[in-house]
Amino acid sequence: VPPADQEKLFIQKLRQCCVLFDFVSDPLSDLKWKEVKRAALSEMVEYITHNRNVITEPLYPEVVHMLVYEFFLRFLESADFQPNIAKKYIDQKFVLQLLELFDSEDPRERDFLKTTLHRIYGKFLGLRAYIRKQINNIFYRFIYETEHHNGIAELLEILGSIINGFALPLKEEHKIFLLKVLLPLHKVKSLSVYHPQVVMALLKYWPKTHSPKEVMFLNELEEILDVIEPSEFVKIMEPLFRQLAKCVSSPHFQVAERALYYWNNEYIMSLISDNAAKILPIMFPSLYRNSKTHWNKTIHGLIYNALKLFMEMNQKLFDDCTQQFKAEKLKEKLKMKEREEAWVKIENLAKANPQYAVYSQASTISGPVAMETDGPLFEDAQMLRKTVNEEARQAQKDPKKERPLARRKSELPQDLHAKSALEAHGRAEEPAPQDGR
Repeated sequence: VPPADQEKLFIQKLRQCCVLFDFVSDPLSDLKWKEVKRAALSEMVEYITHNRNVITEPLYPEVVHMLVYEFFLRFLESADFQPNIAKKYIDQKFVLQLLELFDSEDPRERDFLKTTLHRIYGKFLGLRAYIRKQINNIFYRFIYETEHHNGIAELLEILGSIINGFALPLKEEHKIFLLKVLLPLHKVKSLSVYHPQVVMALLKYWPKTHSPKEVMFLNELEEILDVIEPSEFVKIMEPLFRQLAKCVSSPHFQVAERALYYWNNEYIMSLISDNAAKILPIMFPSLYRNSKTHWNKTIHGLIYNALKLFMEMNQKLFDDCTQQFKAEKLKEKLKMKEREEAWVKIENLAKANPQYAVYSQASTISGPVAMETDGPLFEDAQMLRKTVNEEARQAQKDPKKERPLARRKSELPQDLHAKSALEAHGRAEEPAPQDGR
């Protein structure tokens, strides 16, 4: 084709590729014309990739109208691309339509959209604030209204790159985004697709009734602790270990096990060792109580391992915690005894009432029952040290426990709706998605 006619032919091919075909209800229809369109798209991709000065001003509206992801991405990345011309056509309306496509069930389409939107953000300075605002709006709807959106992970990946480029000090807009969007994302059930990283927000939104999600929080928390500075650790250690004490006491085996694996992390142990005087009094009651009462024997071994590490850190502090725990249990027993005696007095007063015989025959309520679920909790410090050493040694000998204490990922239930939708989109004979409208 003569150079003078190339622009005209290019525009004709772009318009030809605006024709849409059915790839869903009837994938085998119009096979000939589908192949013609595929060949034309491949030819245009090759043309703008390997030639210079071929993207002229009349092409811009045609390319934006004929939105095919791979071609549009090459168009944006071309050395000939001129944002000053393109901004007439790649405007706020276009960006909004592009963002709406992120809810696609097809991960291939979302991946192309992620790269495309990131390129637009980089090249169009005037659209940056608008893109951030519209992404925020998607998150607001997701968190506070629908709790369903397929593109949250991809949008967070874009934001991760954007946030890395923020200048210091942060603008008020960015602080609001952190507090109103990133942190509340932990409330949503589909947490598995994204991981923001702030400890106090994790503790604030800690799950109470969803154990697999709780295991995921523990995984995320350990990743944060792996890189936290000791000075920052001091600020969060008390609420953090109060939550870990609850996790150790969890009847869900994986939650308790995952929390106890923290004592297998050398860096976390160094942080604990430096602050044992604050941490051990928080953890000791939970560890000691569950060493006697937890239903799972594997948890017993992990607890004794944690107690042994604490004992080796500071034996005097360990003994003090033992005595303090013993004193508190004695106080609880005295309170329980006083409560029972008070009920006996009330019952005796009731028996003195003439109507007592009538009500006692009709009543099926039994008297108060003292419940001691903690087992023998009055070992002295010397006996406890001996028990901890023996049990920790036994746990190490147990062949079932010789597996490496690797991190456990939570096993989340599959989203069957999303799975079936992906299967519908992902037929083997189906070409990669091209038409974005």
